[in-house]
Amino acid sequence: MTARISAADPAADGAEDRLPPARLAYDLPTWKEITHLLANLPVSLFGFVYVVSVLFTGAALTLNVIGFPLLAAGLMGTRQLGRLERARARALLGVRIEEPSPLPLLRTKGLPNRLWTALKDPVGWRTALYHFMRMPWGVLTFTVTLVSLFVLWPVLPFLARGMANVDRAMVRALLSPSDELERRIAELESDRGVVVDTAAADLRRIERDLHDGAQARLVNLAMGLGLAKEKLLEGRADEHVAAMVEEAHGEVKLALQELRDLARGIHPAVLTDRGLDAALSSVASRCTVPVKVTADLGARPAPAIEGIAYFTVSELLQNVSKHSGARSASVDVWRAEDQLLIQVWDDGHGGARMDGGTGMRGLAERLDAVDGLFVVDSPPGGPTTVTAELPWRDRTDGPGAGAPDRG
Repeated sequence: MTARISAADPAADGAEDRLPPARLAYDLPTWKEITHLLANLPVSLFGFVYVVSVLFTGAALTLNVIGFPLLAAGLMGTRQLGRLERARARALLGVRIEEPSPLPLLRTKGLPNRLWTALKDPVGWRTALYHFMRMPWGVLTFTVTLVSLFVLWPVLPFLARGMANVDRAMVRALLSPSDELERRIAELESDRGVVVDTAAADLRRIERDLHDGAQARLVNLAMGLGLAKEKLLEGRADEHVAAMVEEAHGEVKLALQELRDLARGIHPAVLTDRGLDAALSSVASRCTVPVKVTADLGARPAPAIEGIAYFTVSELLQNVSKHSGARSASVDVWRAEDQLLIQVWDDGHGGARMDGGTGMRGLAERLDAVDGLFVVDSPPGGPTTVTAELPWRDRTDGPGAGAPDRG
């Protein structure tokens, strides 16, 4: 199941960043800044010791196998230090910074790939740089603030505001997500791996179907026709030869049907020629339970989005046929602004889960690769409702979207 994470309200952020001007008065913002500056020394000391001891040790041990896991774990630890620093800046400096996207370690397969994802984390490296640079600044701000409390009391609010503004600039520069592109790199790289794995699995399935199905039938056909040819050349054209030819004719028809089914599984001609409505109606007609299809699109989306929608519904209806025990089902497809929405419902016994072995997780990963959503609502006893959301892209947008529309 995929969920969207919305950013914080920018208006609220701006209101929190606005501070009263510094003046010869010890108001609440001034005392918060003084507290922050006095805490800089212990915080900077801890961060500096952590970065030097863990990251430098891990980097030094990269010649050994143990160095890479240690360095990766150290970078993940710097992320937590950055989270604490953002919380401190939010509480004492009034700086609200959006949290960076988490590393997609759970969606990354294999320990080496997870290590590589952690090692090239830009958030972790920027946070390490932040704590490495903070050591001399923490000593300076602590000393100036402590001395000013007893010597330069009248001008301390101005000094505190100036040094706190430097802290604000450092936090914004090194502890905030740089832009949306960086925030999406880790997710897109993980999604690319999912797409590659899915394509490889599809190719293996096609190879297996060709080898075990149509290819085997064509081999038997060739052998049968070869035997019939030998008997005809020997002048022994009898009823046995006619039966062999009849059997070969049946094998040809079965092989052609299997090839059509295989081609339909790759990309059905009805989808290319007539669009999603007709293609989904064709899929529904092959379901073992009655399915009502309703499509309200008005136009056709890009071929890639159309194909994902088709195969999503196709696999969901296969699950309805095989696992749901339903007596009826429905498929609703419609466009809502820039989204293509799909809802598949059945009145079966429910209990479908993302990890239930019915391909739900694969569908969720395929939709997530194009910034889609996949939600399963299937309580025990039913009914089951699966909702999918895809970004709407016109057929003229993007690579490969300019296929002729013959609908």
